[in-house]
Amino acid sequence: MILIADSGSTKVDWCALKEDGTYSIIKTAGINPVFITKDKIVNILKDKLLSVIGTEISAVYFYGAGVVSNGVCGDLAEAFGEVFPKAKCESASDILAAARAVCGHNKGIACIMGTGSNSCFYDGSQITQHVNAGGFILGDEASGGVLGRKLVSDYIKGMLPKDLQTAFTGEYHLDYAQIVDKVYKQPVPSRFLASFSHFIEAHMDSPHIDHLLRSSFKEFFTRNVYQYDYKSYKVNFVGSIAFVFRKILEQVAEECGVEIGIIMRSPIEGLIHYHQIDVKGGR
Repeated sequence: MILIADSGSTKVDWCALKEDGTYSIIKTAGINPVFITKDKIVNILKDKLLSVIGTEISAVYFYGAGVVSNGVCGDLAEAFGEVFPKAKCESASDILAAARAVCGHNKGIACIMGTGSNSCFYDGSQITQHVNAGGFILGDEASGGVLGRKLVSDYIKGMLPKDLQTAFTGEYHLDYAQIVDKVYKQPVPSRFLASFSHFIEAHMDSPHIDHLLRSSFKEFFTRNVYQYDYKSYKVNFVGSIAFVFRKILEQVAEECGVEIGIIMRSPIEGLIHYHQIDVKGGR
């Protein structure tokens, strides 16, 4: 049995895949090694996974936000080795997970548009071109974190239409000091900001929200997708923002001369298909 993980800052989808092709999915809190310690990762594995799947794991394939260096990969390997001592452990970025999920073994452009955003050109096995994401401060165009940041910024400056301002106040009961504390003093502020994507979805009919979405999607295309050979390849997406707002995303893509391919909420199903050979081969 192998273990596949698709991890974001918000949640992890774990798949325990058996040799006969059957599998079980377990969800846990997000594991971003940039923000949490190795001991915390070990605790999540022991508390949430061991009782469900046991320790007989031959390989762990962990794809995650925050897998950005050899040091991070080493820490993850140590954490997984402590819990699954018989398993080989490989970790890679969440953008490689997205690429393998939507492109399989074919060339293409793969994008993430969830809590964060990212993009790459994929040669059928590995990433060969990558525009740096930048995070929700320096980049992450059209991500949940950036959409939330723009919404909250409009709110604290009183720039939302009156009906949206009233609705936001009534739903969240956050004052200026609380918002500043959440963003600048509490851990994982991108997750806090991305939580407002539910409000954005609920008010999609508002011209203000419609403009927020369309302008953000255009930013994503112009600052990311345009740097790849997008005229020769379809652009594929993974993530809740792309999935939920796909109609507007497709409209903006057409305006930008971009052809959309696959849009899926989570890459886990695509990763299961990609790694079938590993479990059948006992690797």
